[in-house]
Amino acid sequence: MSAHHPVKPTWTCDGCARDWPCRSRRRELRAEYNGASASLAVYLAAQFVDAVRDLGHVPTGDLYRRFLGWIR
Repeated sequence: MSAHHPVKPTWTCDGCARDWPCRSRRRELRAEYNGASASLAVYLAAQFVDAVRDLGHVPTGDLYRRFLGWIR
């Protein structure tokens, strides 16, 4: 079980206090969704939509890179 969950509405990690998804959570998500990259993208897209609502002061492009730009 991960200790790296988002703290909303700031979208920081409760495990390391970095921006969520942090490096550790990204690594965990890659392992959890191994072979299911489309499912990972859907999950992160839903998180992205919530984050856009909460973090209106952050440019959308920055949030896109943070939430979705790292997956293939």
